[in-house]
Order: sequence, then C-alpha cells, then structure tokens
Amino acid sequence: MRCTPPFFIAAIAILALTPVCADEAGFPPGSATEPTHGCLDQKERRAESEAGKVVPLSTAMHVAKRRMPGTIVRARICHGRDGLVYVLTVLAQDGKVARLTVDAVKGTLVGGL
Repeated sequence: MRCTPPFFIAAIAILALTPVCADEAGFPPGSATEPTHGCLDQKERRAESEAGKVVPLSTAMHVAKRRMPGTIVRARICHGRDGLVYVLTVLAQDGKVARLTVDAVKGTLVGGL
C-alpha cells in the first residue's frame, strides 16, 4: 500500500479552499470586461448601490437570464475597462457554466459565453 505524504494532502486542501483573485478570473486579455482593479467588497458594493450609481443586481440577473436561461450561482461587481460590470456565473439548464458580464451602470450585456 502506498501512502500519500501529509504535507501533500495539506497543500491540496489549501489550494482547493483558496479563492481565485478577480484578476485571474479568466477574462480575455484586453477585453472590455477584463477587471482592472479587481472586484468590490461588500462595503463598496453597498455604497455604489445606495448612491444609485449601479442598476440593481436583479436587473443584471434578468439581462443575463434572457441571454442564457439557468441559475445564477455567483454575482460580483468588478472594475472593467469601461467602468463597473456585474460578473455573473450562470449554470445553464443543460449543465453548462458560463460567465456573463453586464454593464453595471447601463444594465446591458457587454460580454460572455
């Protein structure tokens, strides 16, 4: 019987639990939706929303679901090249996963699939 070293198991567990940075979120380099300074934290999101600077998340979700019906499994607001964008991860009804981006100010689809 072959044993796996404990440090190897610990390293795998740490990697599995480490969140992916917004800058490494898989945006095409140079795209209009590529985050330039990462995503907003909860305090920043609340401030933008209360100031009326962004459309409600429900609006962004509606736009995304019109493009790809399914379940929104993750939603973030990030700094894009042209301003704030909602980055929505959608689990489609056929099991496919896609990342759609919605302009957070205009409420229009700007990228995805």
